[in-house]
Amino acid sequence: MKQSTNLPLDGIRVIDFTQVMMGPSATQMLADFGADVIKIENPRGGDLSRTAFGATDEEGLNNPVFCSLNRNKRSLALNLREEANKQVVHDLIRGADVVVSNFRAGVMDRIGFGFEKCRELNPRIIWASGSGYGPTGPYAHKGGQDVLAQAMSGVMMRRADESVPMSIYPTALCDYTAGMHLVQAILAALIGVAKTGEGQSVEVSLYDSMIAMQMQEATCHLHNGKEINWAEMPLTGVFPTEDGALVLVGAFKENPLLDICNVLGIEDLSQEYPNLAAQREGKAYLQQRFRDEFAKNSTAHWIGALEAADLLCAPVRNLAEVLEDEQTRTNEMIVEFEHPINGRMQTIACPIHFSAIDCGVRMAPPRLGEHNDEILAELDGATAERASA
Repeated sequence: MKQSTNLPLDGIRVIDFTQVMMGPSATQMLADFGADVIKIENPRGGDLSRTAFGATDEEGLNNPVFCSLNRNKRSLALNLREEANKQVVHDLIRGADVVVSNFRAGVMDRIGFGFEKCRELNPRIIWASGSGYGPTGPYAHKGGQDVLAQAMSGVMMRRADESVPMSIYPTALCDYTAGMHLVQAILAALIGVAKTGEGQSVEVSLYDSMIAMQMQEATCHLHNGKEINWAEMPLTGVFPTEDGALVLVGAFKENPLLDICNVLGIEDLSQEYPNLAAQREGKAYLQQRFRDEFAKNSTAHWIGALEAADLLCAPVRNLAEVLEDEQTRTNEMIVEFEHPINGRMQTIACPIHFSAIDCGVRMAPPRLGEHNDEILAELDGATAERASA
């Protein structure tokens, strides 16, 4: 039976300055793993994701975007321009294991919580920072954001071919990728502290994470000046059907073009296009033939036929279909919890599955400043009195 106690990060305290998605996605995973994550928020609105969509009422401060990224955390709302409140956070850092932020370079130093200050307070501290471009260099002080990282890293430029317009990837790909790199960095640093007793700073950026995601393409370019593009493969593509669309990956077989032609009931085009080079030359014609044929029947019909021929394929689905899919439910990717403002809510679960532990929702996403009294009570009386004044 899975248990929700004795989680891997039980006893680890994280002081969380992060906002929006990159940082909160990382600290939520740490919280799911059992860490005590104390979210430091400005009393005037809190995390930017609480008000990112123009909501200003109490329910708006607990909107689904914020709730998707902040379960299992405690909220401490403090005006950090007041010296007494800075001292409260300093006291928290003295007893913490990790400090996490995702501001522009230099911001944490300016507000009094840079790496050197935190290390002075606590030599074992792990000071983890996520940024747009990194702590130094020509872009260090630029504002970092997911869409900008798509553009600056070369990801946005990479398309199936020149006929496809450049566009914004509509899911926060860079934020989530960098957030998961931040989790990896923190976990590795925690192991390091256990071995050496000394903390350190760890840095990730949206920019670096997206370059790393292109490791295959970049290495080919650096080695021989040629850039591979998996979307350019001539037998691979997205094809409309009679009632939707499917994606086909025509690869990993001895003669995939012959198999595709057999499924479609057309002549053997592999006679005219016998190898990858010829298929690349004839891509426009081949893809048009595929489009013409796939449009003649339903998605379900073609998926069945392609799978019977052991060709890699899948229906193109919308999010609602994914959330209703039996595989999604089997994988327990949707969790429910009770929120004091919003009532019963559903959100996406931790995607990492353990056999012995349950990384579920122990605490609903916090209301702004919900845990002020509780957290201050854990400090010495003088500190709590100063903060409450």
